[in-house]
Amino acid sequence: MNAEPLVRGDATFATTAATAAGLIAGMIARPAGRTSVSAYETARLVSLAPWLTRHADRVRYLLATQRPDGGWGGPEGYALVPTLSAVEGLLATVDRDAPVGWSVDGVRQAVDRALRLLHSGAGPAAYPVPDLPAVDLTVPALAERIGERLTRPSVALDRWRGAGPPPLPAGMGRGRLDRVRRLAASGTAMPVKLLHALEALGPAARQLAGVVPAPAGPVGASPAATAAWLGGPDDRWPAALDYLHGVVADHDGQAPCAAPITVFERSWVLSNLARARVPVEVPAALVAGLRDAVNPHGAATGPGLPTDADTTAVTLYALARLGHRVGLACLSRYDTGAHFCTWEGEDGASVTTNAHVLEAFGWQLGHGEPNTATVVHRLTGWLLDQQQPGGAWTDRWHASPYYATCCAVLALHDHGGPRARPAVRRAVDWVLATQRPDGGWGRWQETAEETAYALHILLTAAADREAGPAVNRAVSRLSVLDDACPLWHDKDLYHPATIVHSAVVAARVLADGRRRARPLTRTVPRSALLE
Repeated sequence: MNAEPLVRGDATFATTAATAAGLIAGMIARPAGRTSVSAYETARLVSLAPWLTRHADRVRYLLATQRPDGGWGGPEGYALVPTLSAVEGLLATVDRDAPVGWSVDGVRQAVDRALRLLHSGAGPAAYPVPDLPAVDLTVPALAERIGERLTRPSVALDRWRGAGPPPLPAGMGRGRLDRVRRLAASGTAMPVKLLHALEALGPAARQLAGVVPAPAGPVGASPAATAAWLGGPDDRWPAALDYLHGVVADHDGQAPCAAPITVFERSWVLSNLARARVPVEVPAALVAGLRDAVNPHGAATGPGLPTDADTTAVTLYALARLGHRVGLACLSRYDTGAHFCTWEGEDGASVTTNAHVLEAFGWQLGHGEPNTATVVHRLTGWLLDQQQPGGAWTDRWHASPYYATCCAVLALHDHGGPRARPAVRRAVDWVLATQRPDGGWGRWQETAEETAYALHILLTAAADREAGPAVNRAVSRLSVLDDACPLWHDKDLYHPATIVHSAVVAARVLADGRRRARPLTRTVPRSALLE
């Protein structure tokens, strides 16, 4: 879309520059990253780590956040994992704890409401199971543990005594959980990708041989996995204890799904800002940290997690946009020949991972990287094949089709060439057709995040004459929409606040016509920011 570029001295320019600078400063001040509280992870700490500071706050949090229908978490099948976790955690408090700031009757009533939901034909198990990481481990493990707790006299839920575990969703069994348990018992090294959900092993996770916390303390970048591995306040592992205390301190006593998310947050934020040419000065130290995060295997979201093609591709793209090109050879290990896997041995495939890899390779065309044109051509075809008949894309890392569609459209528009134009056109039509009457977009409700993604699509790939009215309504709506709705996939839905905020800021910049401004995002020595 055409608009007048902003110039230095313009009031809107100054406001946007200040907002972007605040995002950068926030990432430096809080290097672990900002992500929302997880009901799943918080309930795991209630069950696994009652000795951890602010235990009572976590119990009260679960009681306060239970929905009227008895569940926790997101809509539809997204409620299954957090609701099972909350029930098991609350049953543990009845079985073990003297109430401090909560009543036993209140806990029992909450559990009763949740069990009614889980056993009903209309509960979260009745919906298709979302493609959440380790869902085929966490769900059967929690259901089994709930069944065991309901046999204990101290629980005193007579209505549910002997009811057994809550039913599993159709088609889900415990086969993979049993295989992982056998692997742990065999003494064979546990694959790194399983460490993020190590708590699914139950007591077998405690001090599991071959598992060592990352230097900063976490196991699998997960509070629940770290607590399960520790098994108690073990002073032999002070870094792991400090990690848990720090995580709950940073989240008002609760816990996120993953922490830290340093590389993930910084690479996504910088790529969002750089792509939209948001005026911001990026400290050299922050860029150096991203460069250091890339090794011959790629980059990982955080310590204790495996390297993955998604984080690697976005990190390489962000660095290249900032003028610091890094070779793409580390991505070759994820090339399946047809597409790029998120990690080696991945079940399924990710649209957004491949869109990000396409951007990383497309940005390097003409800069001496071998095979870039071949990869760009192949990934373009793969992404085109994944488009749904209505024009959208969906993905395993996000609940909203607007995120997946945005990632695919931006990559295909910039690097897909003429053969991608019909698919981009269908995506634009789909976005225009799904705008809500108030001006926003959203899968379940209008959100600032999804509206920002829709704006990115329209402002990048649609003509002004057709999209102008839709954009104008959306920009007006953007400032009043909820900016904290969890939509990202982990063991539970979560909200990476700084990443989402950067997408919203970039959408506003594009809407103000800054897409045509000269590149203003650049790297400067950190000392220059202090002058």
